[in-house]
Amino acid sequence: MVYSQRKSPGSQRLLLSLLLLVAWESGSGQVQYSVSEEAKHGTFVGRIAQDLGLELAELVPRLFRIASKGRRDLLEVNLQNGILFVNSRIDREELCGRRAECSIHLEVIVDRPLQVFHVEVEVKDINDNPPRFLRQEQTLFILESRRADSRFPLEGASDMDIGRNAELRYKLQANEYFDLDVKTNEEETNFLELVLKKLVDREEMQEHRLLLIAIDGGKPELTGTVQLLINVLDANDNAPEFDKSVYNVRLLENAPNGTLVIKLNASDADEGINKEIMYLFNNLVLDNVKSKFAINSNSGEIIVTGKLDYEDCNLYEINIDAVDKSSFPLTGHCKVIVKLLDENDNIPEMVITSLSLPVQEDAPLGTVIALISLSDLDSGANGQITCSVTPDVPFKLVSTFKNYYSLVLDSDLDRERLANYDVVLTARDGGSPALSTTTSVSVEVADVNDNAPAFTQPEYTVFVKENNPPGCHIFTVSARDADAQENALVSYSLVERRVGERALSSYVSVHAESGKVYALQPLDHEELELLQFQVSARDAGVPPLGSNVTLQVFVLDENDNAPALLPPGSGRGPSAVSQVVARSVGAGHVVAKVRAVDADSGYNAWLSYELQPAGGGASSPFRVGLYTGEISTTRALDEADAPRQRLLVLVKDHGEPALTATATVLLSLEDSGQAPKASSRALSGAAGAETALVDVNVYLIIAICAVSSLLVLTLLLYTALRCSAPPSEGACGPGKPRLVCSNAVESWSYSQERRQRVCSGEGPPKTDLMAFSPSLPQGPISTDTPRQPNPDWRYSASLRAGMHSSVHLEEAGILRAGPGGPDQQWPTVSSATPEPEAGEVSPPVGAGVNSNSWTFKYGPGNPKQSGPGELPDKFIIPGSPAIISIRQEPTNSQIDKSDFITFGKKEETKKKKKKKKGNKTQEKKEKGNSTTDNSDQ
Repeated sequence: MVYSQRKSPGSQRLLLSLLLLVAWESGSGQVQYSVSEEAKHGTFVGRIAQDLGLELAELVPRLFRIASKGRRDLLEVNLQNGILFVNSRIDREELCGRRAECSIHLEVIVDRPLQVFHVEVEVKDINDNPPRFLRQEQTLFILESRRADSRFPLEGASDMDIGRNAELRYKLQANEYFDLDVKTNEEETNFLELVLKKLVDREEMQEHRLLLIAIDGGKPELTGTVQLLINVLDANDNAPEFDKSVYNVRLLENAPNGTLVIKLNASDADEGINKEIMYLFNNLVLDNVKSKFAINSNSGEIIVTGKLDYEDCNLYEINIDAVDKSSFPLTGHCKVIVKLLDENDNIPEMVITSLSLPVQEDAPLGTVIALISLSDLDSGANGQITCSVTPDVPFKLVSTFKNYYSLVLDSDLDRERLANYDVVLTARDGGSPALSTTTSVSVEVADVNDNAPAFTQPEYTVFVKENNPPGCHIFTVSARDADAQENALVSYSLVERRVGERALSSYVSVHAESGKVYALQPLDHEELELLQFQVSARDAGVPPLGSNVTLQVFVLDENDNAPALLPPGSGRGPSAVSQVVARSVGAGHVVAKVRAVDADSGYNAWLSYELQPAGGGASSPFRVGLYTGEISTTRALDEADAPRQRLLVLVKDHGEPALTATATVLLSLEDSGQAPKASSRALSGAAGAETALVDVNVYLIIAICAVSSLLVLTLLLYTALRCSAPPSEGACGPGKPRLVCSNAVESWSYSQERRQRVCSGEGPPKTDLMAFSPSLPQGPISTDTPRQPNPDWRYSASLRAGMHSSVHLEEAGILRAGPGGPDQQWPTVSSATPEPEAGEVSPPVGAGVNSNSWTFKYGPGNPKQSGPGELPDKFIIPGSPAIISIRQEPTNSQIDKSDFITFGKKEETKKKKKKKKGNKTQEKKEKGNSTTDNSDQ
C-alpha cells in the first residue's frame, strides 16, 4: 500500500518502498494495488505485467491495454518495464465522494489469444480537505427571559474526507454566557447545541459575536470556522416545545407527491397570541430539501413535493422551527430525519466489449467470443444481478469477476448446419418483481473447408452411339459442396489412366467448371464396347478436398460394318466359290457353303443369305439356306441343266439400313459317265467292280440301320435315366459340353473339358435355353499368368461362319445392359417365321450377340473373373433367373458340335431330340447316296 502525502521527498521515497499488497485475490484472478490520492504524476503503483504473469516482450505484440469505467487516464502502464504508475491527479472525493471504499477497477486486455484480467487499485484517503461550514455566519435570536441551560441548535461543519480524517471536534470561543454541547445521533453525525450558561441582559448587550472552530482528526489537523451572531430579544417567556427533539421517518423512494411524511406537534405554555404556533423550515434547511418537501405552517404536516430517488440521496435531515405569534416570538426546534427505502426501480445495465467475430467453425471449445460487464444502481438484493444466455446455442457464460462474464464456445460449430447465431443475453436483478434487460449478439460462423464435394450417386451409366462426332457432349457430372465461397467452388478433372495402348484423355475430356463430359473422337463399338473411367471433383479450399465418381460409358452398336465373306473368296468385290457337283446327287444335297461374318453385333450382325434369280427367268435347281449359307439342290439334276451354273448369293445383315455383300458360286456339273478313258486293265475289271459295288451298298444300308437302331436305344436309355434320377439332382442333368471363349485380344483359345450343371435359380427347369459348342480343332491351353478377361464371352466373327449347330430360344430373351441400362428385345422364332428349308436350322435368337454366338456377361451374381482359357464357376443368363454352374476337368479330346447343354421341359426336349435324330438320319442317308454315286463314278 502506497501513501502519498504532502511531506518531504525523503518521506515519499520511504513510503513508496512499502508495497503491502500485490497479490492475486483467491479464486478470482484479481490483482489489487493501493495508492494514495493526490499522488504525483509517475508515482509507482505496481509491477502489473509481472504480477499478471506476462512477459515484457509480449506486451506490445499482444496489444496490452487497460480500460476503466469513467476516467481512464488516471493510471497508465509503461509498456517497456510493465509498471503501473499514476498518470494524472487522483482526487478521492471527486472519484468516490463520501463512500468508505474507493477503488479504480481496471480491465487489462491482451490479444492472441484474447485474455482479460481484473485489477483493482484502492485509492487511500489523505487529509486534504478542511472542515467546511455551509455558511460563513450563523444568526441566532435569544429572548432575554430565557432561562439558563436553554439550548439553541447550531449548524455543524462537514469534511469531504473519510475515516479519521473526517472525525470532527468543535471549539467555541471563550465567553461567560454560552457553552457548546456536541451530541452524536444514531447516524453517527454530530448535533451541535449552543447552551446558555448565564442569563443575558438585552439592556446590557444586545448581541454577542462568537467564533466556532471545527477541527478534523487528520495529521496535520485542518480547521474550519464560522461566525455566530447572537441577537438578544425582549418579551415572551415560554417558547414552543416539540414532543421529541429528533424524529426518524422511513419513506419509500419514488413516493408520489402529496405523500404525508410526518405531522409535527409542538406546545406553548403561554396564553393568547403567545400560544399560537407556526411551523416553519429552519434557515439551515437547504434549498434541495425544500424542493422535495413542504410543511403546513398551521398543522405541522410535512408532505412530499418532489421526486425522491434513493440512488440520488437516501437520507434527508430537516430542521423545523415552531414559532409563537407574539410580538417577540419564541421558537422551539426539532429535526426530522427522513430515510429513503430502496425500490427495484433501475433495470440492470449491460455493456459488451471485445467482440471476436466471426468465429471459425473449427474454433476450440472455450474460445472467448465477447466480454460482458453488468451494473445496477439499486442496492441490496435489488442490485444483485444474474446473467443468462439463450438455451440451445453452442455458447455459455463464464463468470470472471463480480458482475463480469465471458461468452465462450461450449460445443462444436458447424457452419453448414447453421451459419449465424442470434445469442440473446439476459441480465436479471434480485428484486421483487425482478427487472431485466436483454441484448442480442449476432455471432457469425466463418466457413472452414471441412466438406468434400459430393456426387448424387457413386456411379453413372451412360449410353453413347458409336461413330459420334468429335467433341460430342455425352454427359454432365455435378457435385455439390456444402461449404461456402471458395471452399464450395468445385472443379472437375479426369482421373487419368491407360485404356489399352492409349491414354484416357485421348478418348474423353471434362470441362473443369461445368462438369460436361465430351467425347474427343468417334467411338467404335467393335473396338471399345465399354469405357469406364473416373471423374474427380475438387474444391478450392486450403487444403483442397475432393471425391471421385465412376462413369460407365457403353458404346452402342450401329450398323457400320457390311458382311464380310470368308475364304476362299477375298477382296471387296464379289467372291467366287468353285465347286464340282455330280449330276447324280439327289434333292437336298449340300453342294457348297457361303461363309460370311459381320463385325457388328446383335441385329446388325445377324446375317441372312438370299439366292439372286438367274437371268432369263430360268429356275435354278439350287437354293441357299436362309441363315446357314449352305447351297443345296432343290431337285435331282438332269441333262437339261447347264453344265456350268453361276450363282449369286446376297449376304445381308438386319441393321437399319441393311448392309449387303455378294458372293459368286461357280458350280460345274459332271455326269457320272464322264470319266477319263480307262486303260485296258480297268476295262477288264469293270464287271467285277460293279458286282462289288452292289455288295458295298447292301453293307452300307445294314450299317446305317444298325447305327440308327443304336441311336434310338441310346436316346431311350438316356430318357429313362433322366426320369429315374433321384430328386436331389433336381433338373440339372450331367453333360460334357465344351465351350469356346475369347481372351482380351479376341484371339481364340480352347477350354478344358468341363462338366457343367445348368440350373435355374428356382422352380422347375426352363424351356427357353439351349447352349451349344461347335466342333473345332483343339488349340493349346495357355500356361501364362491369367489376364483380365473381356467383359463379354462370345464367339468371334471368324468362328461364327463355321458353326453348324445353333442356339434355339422358344421365347424372346431380354438382354440387360447393366444397372440402369435399357432392355433390348431380341427376335423370337415362332410359327409365323418362314419355315426353314430342309437341312436348315434357326439362327441364334435372343442372345444379344454376334450371329450364331452367345455372349456371357458378368452380373451381380458373377463376381468371379477368369483369365484366358477359363470359364467362371457360375454365370447368369441376362433376362433369365437361370444360373449356369461349371465344374472343370482337364481333357485333350476334340470339341464335338453335337455336345450341348439343355434345360427345359422333358416333353419338349424329347421332341427336339427326335426331330434332330430324324434330321441326322436323313443327312446320313443323303450322304450314303452321295457316296454311292461317287463310287459309281
